[in-house]
Amino acid sequence: MPGFARRVVAPAVLAGLLVLVSACGVPAEDRPRVVEVPPGPFPSPATAGSTAPTGRVTETLCFVRDDRLVPVPRRVDRAPDADAQLRDLLAGPTTVERDAGLTSALPGAMSAVVADVAGGHARVTVGQTGDETGRSDEVLAFGQIVCTLDARDDITTVSFLRDGRPLGVPRADGSLSAQPLTAADYTALTAVR
Repeated sequence: MPGFARRVVAPAVLAGLLVLVSACGVPAEDRPRVVEVPPGPFPSPATAGSTAPTGRVTETLCFVRDDRLVPVPRRVDRAPDADAQLRDLLAGPTTVERDAGLTSALPGAMSAVVADVAGGHARVTVGQTGDETGRSDEVLAFGQIVCTLDARDDITTVSFLRDGRPLGVPRADGSLSAQPLTAADYTALTAVR
């Protein structure tokens, strides 16, 4: 009888352990499924000490890296109007963004920029352009403004004024245009992500 009990009890204990082990953890599935990434940002060793804002909406600013336009998303508490977004652009990259190699062609290229938005068209008044500053990257400066404003849902085209008159600005192909522009006019200068 003791041998019989061992033969009956051992499989019963083993079956009980298998039931317990299979009841713990994640159930098996027939095929893989997509897992959604929870909203970030997530600190990493590179960004843990940064003071990057973590707001509820995204503001896109266009900066420069290696003579290419780079759209940069920033998290802000509320969506800025076009004028506030241009002020953020003119303020330049944050320390974290500069550490990532981003710069701006705007300092010295333009002294004042004010946006007037009507019917999806932004009119930007420029106080000073690169011809007085000796800068040779004004195409990037104008591209930064156009690409930043064109990233907004409420703006489809951008034109520039100086002293109340249309201003011809350089496009990526080197031609001057006083006509409304879009980010597509600067595609040749935009970095591929």
